[in-house]
Amino acid sequence: MAKDNLFAVDNSALAARVKNHFQESARTLNDCVDELAPLITQAAGHMIQALLSDRKILACGNGGSAADAQHFSAELLNRFERERPGLPGIALTTDTSTLTAIANDYHFDDIFSKQIRALGQPGDVLLGITTSGNSRNVLHAIEAAHERGMVCVLLNGRTGGEASALLTGGDVDLCVRGPSTARIQEVHGLVIHCLCDLIDYQLLGQG
Repeated sequence: MAKDNLFAVDNSALAARVKNHFQESARTLNDCVDELAPLITQAAGHMIQALLSDRKILACGNGGSAADAQHFSAELLNRFERERPGLPGIALTTDTSTLTAIANDYHFDDIFSKQIRALGQPGDVLLGITTSGNSRNVLHAIEAAHERGMVCVLLNGRTGGEASALLTGGDVDLCVRGPSTARIQEVHGLVIHCLCDLIDYQLLGQG
């Protein structure tokens, strides 16, 4: 076999795979929009109330969900689609000295909960993100947030896992029900944009 043909690929097959990803993503979005839309509205209401009361939103997650937590806080602190003053959002995933100190001295499960107990105040909101519903450090974060009198908004996935069972009456469970982590994360990204849009719409009016 010629060397140039060792990695030959069928471009039409690759394009078909790409189209399948788009189609699966669209199906997942369509399947959950009716369930999630009123819950996103409720979650945004909690966040707006916190911001109007000079409170803040703390966000956490692991891996891609950590990136989503940072994405959300960046949209608040800087801007989303319109000019406005920065809003108080903190991603608990970015301070490597704090994260490694807690993981080293205590346990990785405590990396978010210890920060919440130090920084969280009654009236703040926790945005916890987990595609499985079973991330131990997010579960501990929910427990710590409740201790601090905070409302929890959970970006969740699959069947909701243990995290859904920890939520109380004032919390919001935004659960994307599906088996694929990639599809769940794609919906989570859209939910984050919806939350940012509703916050700006309520604070700034029609734009």
